[in-house]
Amino acid sequence: MNATAFLTWPAETLLPAQGMRVAIFDVDGVLTDGGLYLDAGGEPLKRFHSLDGHGIRLLQQAGIAPVVISGRDSPALRARLASLGLTRQRLGAENKLPAAQALLAEMGCGWREAAVIGDDWPDLPLLTRAAFACAPPGAHPEVLARAHYVTRAAGGAGAAREFCDLLLTASGHYRRLLQAQLDAGGAESISAAASGTEAESGRPA
Repeated sequence: MNATAFLTWPAETLLPAQGMRVAIFDVDGVLTDGGLYLDAGGEPLKRFHSLDGHGIRLLQQAGIAPVVISGRDSPALRARLASLGLTRQRLGAENKLPAAQALLAEMGCGWREAAVIGDDWPDLPLLTRAAFACAPPGAHPEVLARAHYVTRAAGGAGAAREFCDLLLTASGHYRRLLQAQLDAGGAESISAAASGTEAESGRPA
């Protein structure tokens, strides 16, 4: 079956997202809906979306390293990141900039190779330095004003997946990964597909 991609973006959106080696994710308001749920003991509970998780796995297949930097920490968050195999993370980071700079240095990357998705003021130092800045529609106005792209999906409801899909398209991996899935070739086929590159363009339906 031919992999016809129905997700498309205009060229002006894809251009700044090309050449990314790192994708940095905020958690609250991006990977979650931003609500703070507490159990009877005051322990925070988190709700994550499976679409976002699969998008992060696809980034890994494409050679784009996902990184999580959050001002909060919790057992629920750590369990979710572990299930996704995300080892590059900084949790409980009150100041996200030095945390991000340290991770980028460890990976041998610079800001011109980094894409960031965030929703509030603590994310601004990262968003304004990154080559590609993204935000969910419920982000603070100061964040929305500085984003290259605002997702249609809300935080915790596919915003991170939309960010991933855009990066995969800009890098030329989206259609190949889609074809591998349609062929039901499994992880090995998807990994092999990610080794090539191909120009793609368009806008989300």
